[in-house]
Amino acid sequence: MSKITTELLLERAVPKSTRLRKIETLNLSKLQLKTGDLDPRLFSRLRHLQKLDLSDNLLDKFPNSLTLPDLRVLNCNNNQLEDVTALKQFPLLEELTYENNVYLTTNDDYKVMFLLQNLRLLNGKDITKLANHVRHVNSRKLTSKVTAHWEKFFRDQLPEKHTVEQVKSIKKKFLKSVQTNVVYGPSSLSEFTRWRVKMIAEEFLASSLGLEENTDPKTEEEIDENEEESAESPTEVVEDISQVKLTPSKRKRNNSTPSSGNKRSKSQANTEEETALKPLHFLQCHSKGNSREDFKTQLWSCVFEPLLDSGSRKDPTVSSSRTVATCGGEAVCLIDCETGIVLKKYKVATEEFFSVAWTTVTMVIGDNRKKTHNILAAAGRRGIVKLIHVAADFCYGEIKAHKKPIATICFSPTHETHLFTASYDKRIALWDIGIPDCDYNFKASQLLVLEAISIPLRIALVPTCPDQYLLAGCEEGCFTWNIKLDKGQKNRPFEAVFQFPDDEGNVTTSHRVDGLAFLNDDVIVSKSSKTGCIFVWSWSRSFDGKGKASQRTISAVILAELEWSSTDMSYLTLSTCPAKEYVFCGDETGSVWMYNLSNHTTSWSTAKGKRSDKRIPPTQILKWPELRANGEQLAEIIINNVVTDPTFTYLVALTSVNITAIWKKS
Repeated sequence: MSKITTELLLERAVPKSTRLRKIETLNLSKLQLKTGDLDPRLFSRLRHLQKLDLSDNLLDKFPNSLTLPDLRVLNCNNNQLEDVTALKQFPLLEELTYENNVYLTTNDDYKVMFLLQNLRLLNGKDITKLANHVRHVNSRKLTSKVTAHWEKFFRDQLPEKHTVEQVKSIKKKFLKSVQTNVVYGPSSLSEFTRWRVKMIAEEFLASSLGLEENTDPKTEEEIDENEEESAESPTEVVEDISQVKLTPSKRKRNNSTPSSGNKRSKSQANTEEETALKPLHFLQCHSKGNSREDFKTQLWSCVFEPLLDSGSRKDPTVSSSRTVATCGGEAVCLIDCETGIVLKKYKVATEEFFSVAWTTVTMVIGDNRKKTHNILAAAGRRGIVKLIHVAADFCYGEIKAHKKPIATICFSPTHETHLFTASYDKRIALWDIGIPDCDYNFKASQLLVLEAISIPLRIALVPTCPDQYLLAGCEEGCFTWNIKLDKGQKNRPFEAVFQFPDDEGNVTTSHRVDGLAFLNDDVIVSKSSKTGCIFVWSWSRSFDGKGKASQRTISAVILAELEWSSTDMSYLTLSTCPAKEYVFCGDETGSVWMYNLSNHTTSWSTAKGKRSDKRIPPTQILKWPELRANGEQLAEIIINNVVTDPTFTYLVALTSVNITAIWKKS
């Protein structure tokens, strides 16, 4: 039942009233109101309301049909507003305040200045001069740029006699392209610019070309969603978001082939189907100084953002969005995989980022109100962890974790504030990053230090006991540590080192392990000592945890070997998609090797499961398409990292040439 009734409105009127239509001033502050409490049918009776106070409530947006035709003054301070575009329904508004709404940014200020033509005061400041610039000068500049973009790139694409489908296609392509490529003003206003560009482009198509008819509702809905999600990120160095989209010269329907030189058995051919993947985007968005000539910046890490409303962080089929965080060079980017739009970008000019990781925390917003938010951690060469509240576009803190570079980081799946950092100082530290309060004050503390004998490159928590054991692939071996916090020792040596077969048929513990991931609760995939292969091995059958001596040497129980590139190039890491039982690893030629192991995991799970005698070939190899930049074909593409979302809808590959490649499962 709504908190707002006729009686309440009459009681809260200033002065009190006996008729709704006579109310001119209304105070509805401090009532814990949510958006659903604003009943349009009831508010439509406030025909003469001029002043409305909704401060100190829980509103996250405005309904689109409140129908307050005479509203002149509106106070929305201290709410949880995330969008201001619905305020356009109050065209006579002259004074507006919405301070202390943590999700609103300068971009929203510019939006209301454009939407509300009579607005004079915004958050207590006279904005008359600036608003006129936004409504007129800014609009003229953007209109000119939008028109020029059409003339240069799209006018000749539309045939003189065109079909409805051709109209739909050209409109979709133009709207997407113009929002990506038309820039104006400071990067801190890029979200507002994209919003206005889209609006101007639609008006241009409708008025000049008559392309407003037969609009595909689905396309419009997708574009709207993209626009709402787009936002400029916090930047220590404010620059434009620069991204170059590179289009493959030739695109085949299925841009993948089975492994060359390895004929599959009939059983494999019948039971393992190739996954149809189509290339969506090839983005150059980590350039140093936003240079379009930068094809040297190495990209290292990417992780999909978890969904806030997934209901359970443990369910892999619902725990991720289509937004992926990528890092390399001086930048961290958030990319919408479907549209290819760089939603946010964070830059530190003196940094080279090596790793990113997500966690979801419950923050106290104010008045003891709680809300879950995603926090992105990023770290690299400076040994500092940056903590970014993505929804608020705010880097709220940093942890000086190590004096040497941080190779990789990961959050605990059971303790959302526990962060592991693995450094070139040959230590892995466990931090409690704390939860920021409403003023973004937080306290980080170091809980553990795990001593390694060489640089840790990849780390993974054991799924069946993530609070007890951590596994690390290092420059000189694969190690495990006991990380239980109830033990008194803060600095700990490794508990065991695993030995693997090498090229000479012997076993070794001294080898570089530059790829490490769990395929399921027990099966581990690692890339290390043996040329041309990836090991698949069992955690439970290799390590029982009952040995009392530390620094034991243990033979890894190998379940299978996956056939991979014969390159001796290091640091080409691998990843897994546990829900689909897939393994992925890039190579030195720009290809992605994909292994569907669903036909093998059942036999491996039995206590007496036998090792696969023959190397398992890839289910398919996703070939790099022919790309051209400045008229020249890009060469020597190395895939440093490849990751899919948990449902294997999108595949993202990071390269040595500053290109983020995105494929989508057909």
